[in-house]
Amino acid sequence: MKSQKLRCGYTTGTCAQGATKAAMQLLFGIRKADGMDEIWVELPKGQKQRLRIWDIKIEYEDLSSIPYVVSCAVKKDAGDDPDITDGIFVYSKVTRRDEDGRGRVITVDGGEGVGRVTKPGLEQAVGEAAINRIPRQMVIKEAEKVCEEVGYEGRIDVEISIPQGEELAKRTFNPRLGVKGGLSILGTSGIVEPMSEQAIVDTVYLDMKVKLAEQNTEKKYLILSPGNYGLEFLEENYGIEETKVVKCSNFIGQSIDMAGELGCTALLFAGHIGKLIKVAGGIMNTHSAQADCRMELLAAAALRAGFSAEKASGLLDCMTVDDALSRCTKEERKSLMEQIMEKIKQYLNLHSGKEMTVEAIVFSKMYGLLGKTSRADEIAAGKLCFLSAEGKQKRGDE
Repeated sequence: MKSQKLRCGYTTGTCAQGATKAAMQLLFGIRKADGMDEIWVELPKGQKQRLRIWDIKIEYEDLSSIPYVVSCAVKKDAGDDPDITDGIFVYSKVTRRDEDGRGRVITVDGGEGVGRVTKPGLEQAVGEAAINRIPRQMVIKEAEKVCEEVGYEGRIDVEISIPQGEELAKRTFNPRLGVKGGLSILGTSGIVEPMSEQAIVDTVYLDMKVKLAEQNTEKKYLILSPGNYGLEFLEENYGIEETKVVKCSNFIGQSIDMAGELGCTALLFAGHIGKLIKVAGGIMNTHSAQADCRMELLAAAALRAGFSAEKASGLLDCMTVDDALSRCTKEERKSLMEQIMEKIKQYLNLHSGKEMTVEAIVFSKMYGLLGKTSRADEIAAGKLCFLSAEGKQKRGDE
């Protein structure tokens, strides 16, 4: 397979971060408007990104040359990703309120075109602007840095807006998820990775090939995760560095097929419940455009776990899996996840056949580890016992 290198872009979260940094520097005179053509920001994982600054507006106090409101924008660049937000302008308006008297306070809210959360289970609480945790942190970080630099101890209000957001949001899953009135400000890494399916599949294949070639054992294994949440979970809970993990995106089935083609003997998938629950229904491409039956699978698992029909059907009205799990007691979550993990294992085995051991670890941001199949920890530790043709066990690290 050949891999075509596609150009990465940056997220709406990065746009909000850059626009806030520029607006704060203009607000306190660190830079002047006629010299503010571009700005550099440090992304959540340490990379540097250069951003062009657009549409600067400055409001001054009466009879004064001191700005008290500054607004500017960064234009979203999705790279080679077919993203409907490509080319939109993300604005940050920062307002200084010297009279607050409570010491330094920084608030972040959404304005025009940024959605509001209307149902529980999302990263932000009901009523809050749909500005996810990491973009919110990066915006606050930029405002804090400028305040520290100039010694400002008053209040700063940051408002993020997207003039086209309300109309564009109608073409997304936001209304269905309970985000009304606009787009979400997203991004865990700050970078948009191109979503050309063949390019991703080719990249996954090459990554698998390299990682398997590095192993000296006869029986070879791979650890895979659909996305950044899984990479973080594995590093925090198992000490597995992200360089040791294959990022397989939504392509669960194709990853199993390619791993078999490359002679892999064992696989471990570690992923968020919102993705991997689909595997419990035999869905091997977890992209929402392919299938979204998360709540139906939860309700079916609930019935198998002995929930009442009324409680199981109530899960169908939830917007996210975390929301559904929050409606269950700890013991109910345990019995529910036992059913889900059993089905995940069943369909992974069905797809892989008898030549490969495939295990799974499932977690959520709200509840941490939710479930794992019987031999997942062995693969995570690189000490899986593989079944030989005679039915005897042989350690993968011997």
